[in-house]
Amino acid sequence: MCFENSSSVKRDGDLTRAAVLLLVFFLGQIGASAQDRASIQDVSFEAEVDGSVQHYVQILPKEFNPSEKHNLLITLHGHGSDRWQFATGDIDQARAARDVAEEHGMIYVSPDYRASTSWMGPKAERDVVQIISRVKKQFSIDGVLVSGASMGGSSSLTFAVLHPDLVDGVVSINGTANHLEYENFQGAIRESFGGTKQEIPMEYKNRSAEYFPERLTMPIAITAGGQDETVPPDSVLRLAKIVEKLNPDTLLLYRPEGGHSTNYEDSRQAYEFVVDKMSR
Repeated sequence: MCFENSSSVKRDGDLTRAAVLLLVFFLGQIGASAQDRASIQDVSFEAEVDGSVQHYVQILPKEFNPSEKHNLLITLHGHGSDRWQFATGDIDQARAARDVAEEHGMIYVSPDYRASTSWMGPKAERDVVQIISRVKKQFSIDGVLVSGASMGGSSSLTFAVLHPDLVDGVVSINGTANHLEYENFQGAIRESFGGTKQEIPMEYKNRSAEYFPERLTMPIAITAGGQDETVPPDSVLRLAKIVEKLNPDTLLLYRPEGGHSTNYEDSRQAYEFVVDKMSR
């Protein structure tokens, strides 16, 4: 007759329990990952302006209730990037936007708006109008916050002055407010706008928020760096100075020593300021 050593039995039992616990943990992780992925949707649609297939990423808050009203946060990426920069990117501005959206239960949309060199030209503008309409048909939307960084910061200002009736809040991070003055990335802007500033100056003027401060009646936050050579801050500083006189719900975060970026804390402060004002 053979007897099993009691310490061996205990050890085997401990190993079995550990294996079960490990399996439960991994199954939980798989379930959580699947749930997170389910909340992120890469959406394609046919653009009304030209019939092309365009894209945006849509992220629903974790505790999403479709029967309730939600604010919509639109984030516009920078030059050379695409919709994924603000959807999954690690830059401070994107992380701040996603964190604020999640904490406030906002529906989060990050469009391509004509891919890497948009600058909110006519087709990109029409796409964003169409996206807002699509999301409003799909969900119960309370307010719309349009935001972005660099090219996206410029584009958020452009879209807000072109469609103030569609925008309830603006966050512009390191953008320009004057396309007649701005000199960088002119090849991309020319293609997006349909000509040079000499050929179609009114197109450039109409997409320059500095000329239409009276349209920025919604809560607005602007960030800028004094050492920014990629998108110099002068035009947004002038714009903010005027808008502050017309609109009490205006925040300017200007860092004289800053460059072409805004850190997490300032980005978050900008988003929180506008979201708070929108909720009042």
